[in-house]
Amino acid sequence: MTRAEDWRAERTRAAAEHAARLEARQAAEHAEAAEFIERFLERARAARLPAEPLRVQGYGGRGSARTPFTGWYLRRDRRAALGEEGDFYVLTAPLSVLDRIRGVRPEPVPAPLVLGQGGKDGESIDLVDALERLLPGWRG
Repeated sequence: MTRAEDWRAERTRAAAEHAARLEARQAAEHAEAAEFIERFLERARAARLPAEPLRVQGYGGRGSARTPFTGWYLRRDRRAALGEEGDFYVLTAPLSVLDRIRGVRPEPVPAPLVLGQGGKDGESIDLVDALERLLPGWRG
């Protein structure tokens, strides 16, 4: 094997190791977020926290569409929500005229610990803080 081949093989191994570590870190984050959500849901049900119909916002402010879900918006801009069954939804999508008329069914995604991470200043919020806004004292 030449030096270039050795270098490429080492870089490939390093990249694979980095990807594996990132995946493990994300899985741990999603598991921790799921625990927070489960605890919140127990308290929200006990407190009879009212849920509301969830809507998907079109990209660039181009309208919105209803969904078959009810739950709680986690961000003031209504771009993320928690469904009553504990599913996390990102509520932005490209919407056609037909979508706005018929509605859409967003797919749940694993919940992050920080909503809007990597966005502009002031656009991110910790999941626990978002849940606290909905139901003060839910952690206690």
